[in-house]
Amino acid sequence: MEKHVAIFAAGCFWGVEATYRQVPGVLQTEVGYTGGSTKNPTYKNVGTGKTGHVEALKITFDPTVVSYEFLVDLFFKSHDSTTLNRQGPDVGTQYRSAIFYLSEEQKTTAEQIKSNYQESLNHKDRRIVTEIRPAGTFYPAEEYHQQYFEKFGFHPCVNFFPLPKKTGTLSKLQS
Repeated sequence: MEKHVAIFAAGCFWGVEATYRQVPGVLQTEVGYTGGSTKNPTYKNVGTGKTGHVEALKITFDPTVVSYEFLVDLFFKSHDSTTLNRQGPDVGTQYRSAIFYLSEEQKTTAEQIKSNYQESLNHKDRRIVTEIRPAGTFYPAEEYHQQYFEKFGFHPCVNFFPLPKKTGTLSKLQS
């Protein structure tokens, strides 16, 4: 089986991970840090906003079951991509919206879907602030952050949209 990887940042990584873990074809998820310059960052120092890193999710998926296009579309449907450095109650550069591509094909797909969402905004003065950047080193977060909701239950650190696991809204996100 061929496996592909996608890396997204859309606010608190706990909520992002919980959303993607519900998608058929997603084989593995891992929360972590990327996009900055500090080597081997920790949750504590990323939280200062001084590392340049963002809380991110690395997804391993089966492209015969779920497409990269679908994952990017879900990315834009599952958070507010027009809010700079903020998602819900979480504020700081570590919560910025970003797609980290691993190939030119991923870059082209992400840019096209971002453009489509920008065109569809009802308020043309609102701009999508999602960064689309080449993937760099991905540093896994500490173990207690992995599959956080499965270990500890619900926490208010979530995206604006309800979690599919809690509310059964994955079918709404797919449409």
